[in-house]
Amino acid sequence: MKAIFKPCRLSGSINAPPSKSMAHRYLIGAALSKERCIISGIDYSEDILATIDCLKALGAIINTDKDTVTVDPVSFMKPTCFNLNCRESGSTLRFFIPLALCLGKEISLTGSERLFERPLDVYEKLCRDNSFLFKKGNNSLTLCGRLRGGEYALDGSISSQFITGLIFALLYLGEESVIRIIPPFESRSYINLTISALKSFGADIEFTDELSLVIKKSTLHGFSGKVEGDYSNAAFLDAFNYTGSSVLIDGLNPDSLQGDRVYKEYFDAISKGSPTLDISDCPDLGPVLIALASLKNGAVFTGTDRLKVKESDRGQVMHEELSKLGGGLIFGENTITVPKQQFTDSKVLLCGHNDHRIVMALSLILSVLGGAIDGAEAVRKSYPRFFEDIKNLLAEVNLE
Repeated sequence: MKAIFKPCRLSGSINAPPSKSMAHRYLIGAALSKERCIISGIDYSEDILATIDCLKALGAIINTDKDTVTVDPVSFMKPTCFNLNCRESGSTLRFFIPLALCLGKEISLTGSERLFERPLDVYEKLCRDNSFLFKKGNNSLTLCGRLRGGEYALDGSISSQFITGLIFALLYLGEESVIRIIPPFESRSYINLTISALKSFGADIEFTDELSLVIKKSTLHGFSGKVEGDYSNAAFLDAFNYTGSSVLIDGLNPDSLQGDRVYKEYFDAISKGSPTLDISDCPDLGPVLIALASLKNGAVFTGTDRLKVKESDRGQVMHEELSKLGGGLIFGENTITVPKQQFTDSKVLLCGHNDHRIVMALSLILSVLGGAIDGAEAVRKSYPRFFEDIKNLLAEVNLE
């Protein structure tokens, strides 16, 4: 699918899309709770559908009605299916590997080839240390083991999703356990989201110091609630305001624990000059920050290595697409510099690289320059209504 833009300014108000990060956590927490739960404010992106599919495969009974999901966990972790389809969701894959290792049976997780190119070293080491089966193919991972409660040490520099996945499993096992995090500890905010979501179900989880997380034996209860607005995707909507648009975004919790809440501070810094900004705790903002900096006076971003292992190598593909327009990026050790761009051509066809955040970042640029993006359907991964929403905000974009 192509998205074809004319230069435009957006105007109007919109509710922020629901947080994909919190939706994952609420749905898995509901399955762990042993009681019927009702979660509203669900947006059925490809990633959330992957998590729902995996919960069903593990025995949870799930019913959907508009934006509301009812989870009956009576048969959870009593699967009749031993294949979990994670589609292209890195969160889903990393959240469900430790749960699969609680079963003591051979189980396969499948998905796209790109998904299995993303790092799984933390879990591979855990399996090797415990003599568990860990067999990785081009688009699958086969596991067999029986995880136990206890003390675990995990690398905190790769992805917080590994820590969250292990929290889910240790909570299910019901024995007091400790996770020691080996510094540097990046994306701590996502662990705080996990703890917050699970406490809604009565989980007793806490940091006893900066790097030690205790998961206590907990009796989980049912919870019904609504997923809060998503700062990660709201950033792509708010970015239009920094290029001359007037968009009011409702439904964002000002006290949210989401790390991407920092986007507003970062956008303000970019609009005022050429700042140096650390994105190690908010890598999902990388593409939109690069896009906005390219339309302003540039910026330097540090903590960028994790951009290489997302749905695409996000720094590199943003460089490729900006180069088509006459611009480009400069790469250093864990840094990306966005020089002041001199865009010369908007008639070339840009590529979305099958990455939802690249498509949305390029949309910001083309709302100023005009032009077209191929592969625009990638937004279905996290924000399926993106183009519908910006058209309602008067974006001049056609899909074909």
